[in-house]
Amino acid sequence: MTENTSAIYPLLPLRDIVLFPGMVAPLVVGREKSVQALERAMQEESLIFLVTQREATVEDPTQKDLFTMGTLGKVMQLLRLPEGTVKALVKGKERARLIGAFDPLTGDASCTYARLMDAVDTDTDSPQLPAFVRELRKVFDGYCQANRKIPREVLQSIMEQENPIRLVDTICAHLPVISREKQELLETLSVPERMRSVLELLYREIELMGLERDINAKVKKKMNDVQRNFYLAEKMRAIQEEMGQGEGGDDMADLEAAIAKKRLPEPVRKKAEKEFRKLRQMPPMSAETTVVRNYLDVILNLPWRKKSRSRIDINRAEDILNEDHFGLDKPKERILEYLAVQAQVKKIKGPILCLVGPPGVGKTSVCKSIARSIGREFVRISLGGVHDEAEIRGHRRTYIGAMPGKIILAMQRAGVVNPVFCLDEVDKMSSDFRGDPASALLEVLDPEQNNSFNDHYLDLDYDLSQVLFITTANHLHGIPAPLKDRMEIIELRGYTEEEKLHIAADFLLPKQLEANGFAPEDITLPEKTVLGIVRSYTREAGVRSLERTIGSLCRKVARDRLKSGQFKKQYSIAPETLEDYLGVAKYRFGLAEEQDRVGLATGMAWTEMGGELLQIEATVMPGAGKLVITGKLGEVMQESAQAALSYVRSHSGQLGLDPDCYQKIDIHVHVPEGAIPKDGPSAGITIATAIASALLRIPVRCCLAMTGEITLRGRVLPIGGLTEKLLAARRGNITEVLIPRENERNLRDVPAKIRDSLHIELVDHVAEVLQKALVLADGESLFVNAPIEPLYGSYTLADRNTGAPL
Repeated sequence: MTENTSAIYPLLPLRDIVLFPGMVAPLVVGREKSVQALERAMQEESLIFLVTQREATVEDPTQKDLFTMGTLGKVMQLLRLPEGTVKALVKGKERARLIGAFDPLTGDASCTYARLMDAVDTDTDSPQLPAFVRELRKVFDGYCQANRKIPREVLQSIMEQENPIRLVDTICAHLPVISREKQELLETLSVPERMRSVLELLYREIELMGLERDINAKVKKKMNDVQRNFYLAEKMRAIQEEMGQGEGGDDMADLEAAIAKKRLPEPVRKKAEKEFRKLRQMPPMSAETTVVRNYLDVILNLPWRKKSRSRIDINRAEDILNEDHFGLDKPKERILEYLAVQAQVKKIKGPILCLVGPPGVGKTSVCKSIARSIGREFVRISLGGVHDEAEIRGHRRTYIGAMPGKIILAMQRAGVVNPVFCLDEVDKMSSDFRGDPASALLEVLDPEQNNSFNDHYLDLDYDLSQVLFITTANHLHGIPAPLKDRMEIIELRGYTEEEKLHIAADFLLPKQLEANGFAPEDITLPEKTVLGIVRSYTREAGVRSLERTIGSLCRKVARDRLKSGQFKKQYSIAPETLEDYLGVAKYRFGLAEEQDRVGLATGMAWTEMGGELLQIEATVMPGAGKLVITGKLGEVMQESAQAALSYVRSHSGQLGLDPDCYQKIDIHVHVPEGAIPKDGPSAGITIATAIASALLRIPVRCCLAMTGEITLRGRVLPIGGLTEKLLAARRGNITEVLIPRENERNLRDVPAKIRDSLHIELVDHVAEVLQKALVLADGESLFVNAPIEPLYGSYTLADRNTGAPL
């Protein structure tokens, strides 16, 4: 489009927005004609004419409702929103004058078109322009310093702008003035005149902002005066109340009556009355007044004689423990024995219980169940991360903001002198220059001393002897020895798969169905499905992750149900459909090898998350007699590998090996999953079997797993975690296991279902292990009767007394 010529473009009327050339603006458009205009401009890759309405309230504007001057712009981006509106990003190109608006004659479009004439800037070579440009930059810089809302990037781009027309148009776009004033600037074609108008507006805005700052300062000062007067009035009212001259003036009398009414021990009563007399004589404005008043409130809020009416009923306690927790038979049995003794002796004095186990096995909830079973209040404090002795004993009142320790505050919450008190995460305390909180707990947990526990803030002896303390911990090694000596340890091991199946069916699934709005029959999880979740989507000792995974499954089903519209549909989740709901399996579990292999033996390991099968590989290569151990093994496990190799070397003659063969080879022992730390002595016989198999080139039976510690003489020593290890063997399709003979007594604790599914053999010596583990012909013996002289041929034994050769 050139001067004195006309052109036709789609028309987009704007409400309260004036678009300047060079300006990029986002627009949200809802009128049908405007949407069609944007889409037509986008399709035809043409410009669009944007002009402001004279009145923003007009819904379907005609030519008389529009200003004559507007801006030709380019539609840079178009996005249709869900509610039917369109979001567009447009950039102004040049001014244009409207000389006519019309709808197309054809009925295939509903947008309005505009006939335009070019609007050319005038006086572009005026000698006044450099002065105007310099003044504009200076004034706009001052405006930006006063108005922090304009980004620094905008100021920088304006300062760097060399084109006077683009400079003034950019400043116009950022002026906070009404749209009519912006329209006047748009219609001003003379560049010097436009710059003069912009300068006048900037001067006006700077002056207005200065007035606003003055007004704000005066208002703030007035508000400060009002707040000061209110503060003084409140002080006056407090003084009047303290003197008994106003409302609430009998507060001191109420406090004195509360002290008299409270059943306090005699030393505590004397202390409270002494502090009250001191408080009565203090000036109300004294900072010490608040300290003394808070101290008296602590004394009055503490339970000194009030207790719960508890009665220990062993049958009821057993029912509650079984109702709240599945499994944990040994811990339950020990807790019931403890309660039975307490019921007989009618007192609490005795060892403090400490429940030790991995996260999620129910230690804290067992404490709650104990409290419920004996009818007592329950309070809990978490000691995780506590590293300041004052958090246990409190701060002395000489410090600002002093308060009692966690023990006294918890007794305030309990409201009775005989609650069940859970000290959670007792193994996660630490000590620093502020003291050792574990040492402060020694007095709390010692039955011979806690009848006179002295909190620094309270500075009075408080009787904790009637409190039933129960502590919880994840690991015993984090508990200091003196503190451990005062507690009786009850171990809560992780749940087995069998127990998790029952817990999921009886507790977790009904709970999650109710939480997610399902009826009990809406979702069915077969036992194999739950087993798949336990094995492939969780790896834990407890059941927290299992509960979250079942909850996630319920949410997926809820979404599927609402999406399909079948609100009464019932679901039975098959194991093969788990990936559709929960995604790819997160974990894998060990399975037995399918073939007998040389140098590969299967061991069994215990972890906090349960038992695992451990594949141990050994290989032989040319070398210089080195033993290479890899797989991120701990010190104990590395020593077991050394002991296993020493045993095999010392019996090389009986195994039919050349005694000097070790000088020409290296042996590499590797335990897969090298990123996972492994330690413990129970893999000794497994490592010995793998090494012997690699040296003898005899495969190890793939259906057999083993566990046991090895000695240099070949003895097989007992191990721990037998139940979890046998469960892992059963899960991994192992049919036969070798365990130390001394672990025979532990087989009684293994569920019969697991015992009956495995062929369990007891061994005393590594020779038995190798004979049973290696693939030999029927009747073939692995060990041969080799002479012992070659082993000792390098030196001579002599009599210690005479020195003569033996």
